[in-house]
Order: sequence, then C-alpha cells, then structure tokens
Amino acid sequence: MNQNKKVAAIHDLSGIGRCSLTVILPILSVMGVQCCPVPTAILSSHTGGFGDVVLRDLTDYIVPALDHYKRLGEGFDCIYSGFLASTGQIDHCLEFFKNYPDSLKVVDPVMGDHGKSYKTCTPELCRRMIELVGIADVITPNLTEASILLGEKYPMAPMTSSQVKSWLVRLSEKGPHIIVMTSITLANGENANIGYDKNNNSFWKISCDYVPVSYPGSGDIFSSVLVGGLLKGDSLPIAMNRATSFAELAIKTTFSYSTEPRNGIMIESCLGWLAENQTFRDYETL
Repeated sequence: MNQNKKVAAIHDLSGIGRCSLTVILPILSVMGVQCCPVPTAILSSHTGGFGDVVLRDLTDYIVPALDHYKRLGEGFDCIYSGFLASTGQIDHCLEFFKNYPDSLKVVDPVMGDHGKSYKTCTPELCRRMIELVGIADVITPNLTEASILLGEKYPMAPMTSSQVKSWLVRLSEKGPHIIVMTSITLANGENANIGYDKNNNSFWKISCDYVPVSYPGSGDIFSSVLVGGLLKGDSLPIAMNRATSFAELAIKTTFSYSTEPRNGIMIESCLGWLAENQTFRDYETL
C-alpha cells in the first residue's frame, strides 16, 4: 500500500475563528495528506475581534518535539511553516529545515495584510523571516508580505503584469524557486493569484472573483491546498488552480450566509469538493 505524504505543520492553534491549524489539518487530511501539527502557540481564539485572548506560548516545545521525531526516525515529505511570533520560533523552523533537507520546504511568511504589518512583525522578525524564506523551496506571500520582504512600499494602485513579474523574480533571487503571490489587483481590473517557477522561468495567473469581505484564515486555506496539491503531484498551475478554486468556493459559501467575518470561512461545508479532486478555475501564462 502507498503511504500518505506526511507534513510537519509548524503553525499556531486557535480554538475559535477557523485559521492556522484548525483549517490546515482538515484540508490536508481530506486531500489524503497526513498533517503532523507542531504548534507554536495555543490560543483560545485568533486575535482579530474576540477580546482578551488566552495564549500559551509553545516556543520551548518545538525543538524537543523535533528531537523526539529524530529519535524515532520519523521522516516528513514537507516542512510547512506559517505564523511565527518570535525570532526564537524562526530559529526552531530553521532547525526543522536543516534536519530534513530532502523535504519540500514551504514558508508562508505571515507578517501582515491589507498594506499593514502585524504588531508582532518587528524589524528583527522581518529580517529573520527573509532568512527563512532564503532556504525555502516554496513561499506564499500576499501582496503586503511581498512588499515587506522586498523592502518596497505597499502598492496603493493596481499593479501591471510587468511589475508583478519583476517582484516575483526579485523574491526568487532571495532563494525559493517557487513563489505564489496572492491577493493581487491588476491594472486591467482582475483579481488574481500569480506564481513563478524559477526553474522553468514560467509565470502562471489564476483569476478570481472579488468578494467584499475579509476573513481570517484565507491565506492558510489557500496555502494548505497548494501544499496538498504539490505533494500529490500537481503541477504548479494545477495546484494554484485547485487552491484558488477551493478558497473562492469556501469564501462565497460563507459570504452567502452573512456570518460574522471574525468566525472565519465555513470550510466544513466545502471539504467534500476537495475530496472529489476537482478544479474549477483555469490558469493562464503571464
């Protein structure tokens, strides 16, 4: 029997709000990929609108967990990191990557959104995130995070295709060979996720509809479907297609129920679509 691919997911765990590990675990599982959580912190809810959050920092858990896996001889097909609250946690991610050099190294450089960095994104954390990005195979920044990594001002106006391609190439020069930049508004009015494969010098665009609401966990949903697709053998544009299609389906489903945005995206109603291995959106070269 073929064993499922195995991912070590280094993310936080929020009890309420549908983000990070609470969406990554079910998404990868329904795609036939085993998700082994390595929680960086446990929170009673995410920090976007639920008042005083109960938080337990687990920075001192990460390396002992890694040591245990090494003693067991456990292997991982992918190491996938997300929100990291301190430079210490970045050090521990680097240790995971160092100990599993043959694993696919995926970094979602969670640092901000909508043109603003998060409070935890200090200059030192940003500098260390660039270091982590430098040894990744795949990164999935949104437009805000791409601007932080490049030291550019957040573009207030829609970007041209040539501007996006320039940013993607510059990000690839920092180390990763696959970059997927999300939440881009193009000068022609399209909303799109755009990827670059440095090894083939190919650019791929997946357009998506605009929905006038912002939900926590959107990036986690997109990135985890992308990871699952790549591990199952999808080409980059097919994996981007699958991730964009699922995120759009789940966001539109949630929006139709007029739920509070802070409660996140109703993936429970849409996971069956992933199990059926479908893709809706089409891809284009850029």
